[in-house]
Amino acid sequence: MKKFNIEPISTDKVSELQYTIDNKTKPLGALGRLESVAKQIGCLQNTLSPSIDKPTIIVFAGDHGITAEGISPYPQEVTRQMVLNFLAGGAAINVFANQHQIALKIVDAGIIDNFDPHPNLINAKIGLCTKNFLIEPAMTVEECEQAIHKGADIVAQTHAEGCNTIGFGEMGIGNTSSSAALMHLLTDIPLEACVGSGTGLDDNGVKLKMHVLKKAIAARNITKTPLTVLSTFGGFEIAMMVGAYLQAAELKMLILVDGFIATAALLVAVKLYPKLLDYCIFTHQSQEKGHQKLLQALKAQPLCHLEMRLGEGTGIAVTFPIIIAAVNFLNEMASFETAGVSKR
Repeated sequence: MKKFNIEPISTDKVSELQYTIDNKTKPLGALGRLESVAKQIGCLQNTLSPSIDKPTIIVFAGDHGITAEGISPYPQEVTRQMVLNFLAGGAAINVFANQHQIALKIVDAGIIDNFDPHPNLINAKIGLCTKNFLIEPAMTVEECEQAIHKGADIVAQTHAEGCNTIGFGEMGIGNTSSSAALMHLLTDIPLEACVGSGTGLDDNGVKLKMHVLKKAIAARNITKTPLTVLSTFGGFEIAMMVGAYLQAAELKMLILVDGFIATAALLVAVKLYPKLLDYCIFTHQSQEKGHQKLLQALKAQPLCHLEMRLGEGTGIAVTFPIIIAAVNFLNEMASFETAGVSKR
């Protein structure tokens, strides 16, 4: 697998940043989490005047063989149909990305059938679909590594275009099942706490999903190394997100983390390179059952909880103004000295 060089974020300016934040015209700590976000971004960029340049959300899409077991209320072809919806501008992520001038790229990581060329579509197809992991591993180790490399290459190209702030969304019927398996195997959190309703399963559907996952995990009986777990139970889009996270951190980009599936992909990446977490801001807590415990396992504090569970990168796009507010107050708000306001 490709090696990544991920360094801890700089602390050279942490004292200056804290002084600058504390001397804005406000009581100490009065801007709450905005202050810690501003300091994190300033440290990451090693500057007192950070910037958000060409923010981009990349949505990785892939089909999952496990859908043959009835673990989703939606048919597999919805993955392809939703990608067409993304490209036509009709999905929630299109609306929210447009609202905040966030660039949007869609990646075919491994969808059944092919697409006509489109300026916003990147063809990075590893295969037409992962295998049914109840019967065999979802992908080979070689396919998994290829997906990681392609995700990294896509981020490197996006960075070369001037982007310094990036987030990842996903689309793939069946991918909450993959994510629940990854979470369980890499955190040892009981499977029952990891499995939720996904795109809207009823209680009987969740029970079936749980049964399928228990049976699949027992049948595979693998070692719990990150790449083995990922290749056995992951999706092409999840593996590409792993590479995307790692490349973004190597390039010292600010990484905005979305919901359950995006965080499960991050979990794999963090198990490989723990320093990656320094570069991440967790935008929201998904309503999908396992996300809260997954965030706790990563010691992550999401910016908000809006009871969303859509994926696509929508949590990133909706909370993006909070990131902008943190940067703007640091750059534009007057100090006590410049405003002629008396300190306490």
